[in-house]
Order: sequence, then C-alpha cells, then structure tokens
Amino acid sequence: MTALFILLLLTVVAVTIGVLAHVLVSGQKMEYYHATFKISDLRVNSNSGQNNTYKLKDLREMSENLVDEIFIDSALNKHYIKNQVVRLTPEEDGVKADIVMVFQFPSTEQRALIKEKILSILNQKIRNTRALPINASSVQVNAMNSSTGKLTVQACCGKRVVPLIVNRIMSGDIAAKAAWPWQASLQRNNIHQCGATLVSNTWLITAAHCFTNNANPRQWTVSFGMTINPPLMKRNVRRIIVHERYHFPAREYDIAAVQFSPRVTFTDDIRRACLPEASASFQPNSTVYITGFGALFYGGKSQNNLREAKLKIISDDVCKQPHVYGRDIKFGMFCAGYLEGMYDACRVG
Repeated sequence: MTALFILLLLTVVAVTIGVLAHVLVSGQKMEYYHATFKISDLRVNSNSGQNNTYKLKDLREMSENLVDEIFIDSALNKHYIKNQVVRLTPEEDGVKADIVMVFQFPSTEQRALIKEKILSILNQKIRNTRALPINASSVQVNAMNSSTGKLTVQACCGKRVVPLIVNRIMSGDIAAKAAWPWQASLQRNNIHQCGATLVSNTWLITAAHCFTNNANPRQWTVSFGMTINPPLMKRNVRRIIVHERYHFPAREYDIAAVQFSPRVTFTDDIRRACLPEASASFQPNSTVYITGFGALFYGGKSQNNLREAKLKIISDDVCKQPHVYGRDIKFGMFCAGYLEGMYDACRVG
C-alpha cells in the first residue's frame, strides 16, 4: 500500500509539473522588433583589394554579433532569441543597418514597455562599444506585427537556422536539419540527377550539363528538404534556360536557370541563397562548403540524405599548374578542395 501511495503521489506531482510547464510555455509568445542605426565613418569602398560585397558581408556579421552580445549580456537575456540584419544601406557618411530582433515574452507583457527596454539597452550598450563606430543618437526601435516579423526574417537570403559551426566536419557528413535551406534536388523520373540552389521563390541555379541528354521541363521535378525520399516539398519544373554559350563537353559557362511552379513559401527549412555581385572574388585559402546528394564514390548511387563538407579555395596559380588542372581552368572558374584529394563535390554532392 505504501509503494502504491508513493507511486500515486509521484504521478500527481509529475502531472502537476507538466500542466505548469504547459501553462508557462503557452503563455509565452514570440515578439519581433525592428531596429535601425547608423554605422558612421565607414568606408565601404576601400583600396584593400577586397570586394564591396565581402565588406558588406563582414559588416552584416559584425552587426549581428554585436546585437547578440548586447542582449545576451543584458536584463533581457532570458527573453532574447536572435537577431538578423535584413538590410545594409550605404550612405554618404556611413551605412544604415536595419535589424529584426526576436524575443519571447509572457503574453501579459506590454509591448510599449518592452520597446522602451530594448531601446534603452541598445542606447546604453552601443555608446560603450568599440566593435563598430555606431552613432548612438541614430538608434531607433519599433514593434513589428508578429506575422510580418516572421516573414521578414524567413525571406532574408543566405540565412540558416542552424549555426554554421554545427556539424561542419571535413570528411563529408549528413547535414543538420535546416542547415542548408536553399539546397534542392533536380530529378528525372523521380531519380536525383543534380543538386540546385534556390535563389527566389520560383527559380533555381544549377549546372547546364544536367540537361545534356534531356532538357524537356515536363520530365523534370524539383524537391526540397534534407532527404530525397520523403521530400519536404516537391514542385514541377516549368522552364529550363541553359547558358547560350555552353556546349557539351566543354566546361565553360556550365550554368543553367530552372523555373518551377507553384512558388514556395519561405520557412526555416526552405530559404533562398544570396547571389554574389558579378565582381565578387574568392580569396585563396578562404573556407567554402559543398553540399548535395551525390554518390560517395565514383560510379556510386546518389545518397538519400543531404551531405556537406568543408573545403578551401585554391588559388589560380596553383590550380592552373600542369600537374593539377592545367588549361582546364577557364575564365569564370575557381578551384576548391585539397591537392591530396580527400573531399570534393563528386563525393558529397
């Protein structure tokens, strides 16, 4: 009887804790706030030899890291979720940053009070930071409609839910969920043929050689998600545009655009990649990532799970040497990988 009583008591306690937890969690809601500030005395156009795109990319990352640090080390740290730079606008005397910040507060919390707290913390912390030359008087904060805030964050290109440091190993491993939300699989007769990159809600970029034997859009489909089967989402291909200067088996201009329908709705699992500027350059030894569903060895079958691997950019001087790729490297191409082999797009994508 004693044992039965104890068991009954533990059950009651467990149920009570569960109910309390549910009430506490259900009483929380996501809040979105739009902040702007001016980064002053910043030269986006520099003579350092680096491209403007990479300057803005670095500035985006620095701004997001700064806002992370500000709120993680603040009275709102238990409510802060994340932030995202949605726009960087170069101006005469600097760069204007537009940021969406995501918090989680009890439903009873007043938004006007939250806004004042956020603005106060930003003003106080930004005045004391040395990370970026931000004009404290330029800081503004406004509450956003929850649906608008969520859509704004999801519509941003090049952003993943999973941090880049998660599951990034050299050997090519199964990618974490939502790590590469712009990855797609182009299929013919429901069989994976090529990987593709989502660049809008209706367009993909892929390799032109995928369509050497068949460029009839009616026979192609595209799927999204971390697995080919089952797919997270599937669409029909409407149009295939192969670069007019691509001629198989030559490797120059090996690029194609693919239109599908109906359009996709951006979520944490499906997002578009950012397209680089035409003048963008890729510095030797910088880190890049390859992803895909390709075979793990020559002649092997496609993989059902999305895989990833980390590579390094190889300079043209090295890659064009006779014992490497020689004259096969043409204008518009660059090399990534390791001279000793190990990991490449043929093995993971």
